[in-house]
Amino acid sequence: MSVSRRGFLGLVLAATACGAESRPTPTAAARNAWSFTDDRGRKIDLPARPTRVVAQVSAAATLWDFGVRPMAVFGPHRLESGAKDPEAGDIDITKVQAIGNAWDEFDVERYIALRPEVLIAGMYLKNELWYVPAKSSAAIEQVAPTIGIQQENKAGDELIRRYEQLAVALGGAAQVQARERFVAAEKALVKAVGPKVLFCAASPDQFWVCDPRRFPDLKYLLSKGLDIVVPDRPDGYFETLSWENVDKYDADAIFLDARAQSMKASEVIAKPTWPKGAQVYPWRAEMRFSHQGYAALLEELAVNLAKVRLS
Repeated sequence: MSVSRRGFLGLVLAATACGAESRPTPTAAARNAWSFTDDRGRKIDLPARPTRVVAQVSAAATLWDFGVRPMAVFGPHRLESGAKDPEAGDIDITKVQAIGNAWDEFDVERYIALRPEVLIAGMYLKNELWYVPAKSSAAIEQVAPTIGIQQENKAGDELIRRYEQLAVALGGAAQVQARERFVAAEKALVKAVGPKVLFCAASPDQFWVCDPRRFPDLKYLLSKGLDIVVPDRPDGYFETLSWENVDKYDADAIFLDARAQSMKASEVIAKPTWPKGAQVYPWRAEMRFSHQGYAALLEELAVNLAKVRLS
């Protein structure tokens, strides 16, 4: 028999009148339980907030900015010289374990030995954790729950908010001063827009023109009015050009992928087909999705755009 709405309300009031002793008391386990739903729609339920966190280095650097300290990282974090890779952001790499420093270098045995409670990585392809090798994914998934944050087709400011949600859930906190710095940098960037720019990456054999609609930072910069070259024939994230056609698109300045795997600006400029007088500046292609990270990106970009305007 169904209970009328008024009858249901009466039952609730009657239960309340019985006093605190009749109310079920949540167990300590229930109070400490932790859950998070990632961008694959997977809900992770754990008996307590995880503290043994392993993360892909870009995600780890982002979480670090929000006060979360992963115990181990994988992905580019140490250069051949032994110095810290810029992708590691402000992580103290002397205080984290390493289970891989390059693509397809994930050490599964070492990962298991760390007894992780959760693994975190961004995703540039649907449901594919960045730097988690497909050949080992099944074994990795059995060790601990994984959290994936979708980064493809998301703007940078969206991802800052999403990573902040995850960081707070992990015990981190919003960074007020960093947010204020980000807002100020954003305003300075908007004042500096004007020159037409091209974002790219390069190898000795090929030149890739980035599609700004696919990269989180570039999608965000488009929304702020930056005039970015959009390639005619992108295949995914890039349009691939030969070095003979490197001058296909006109731009006032070129921003080159500054990661270790891309050619250096001095090497690019030395190419015989490189347009004479073309201005080249660094593109921080793996900037972390935090207010600190994006403030630094915007501040540097505004300074370089000002140089372009003055030339």
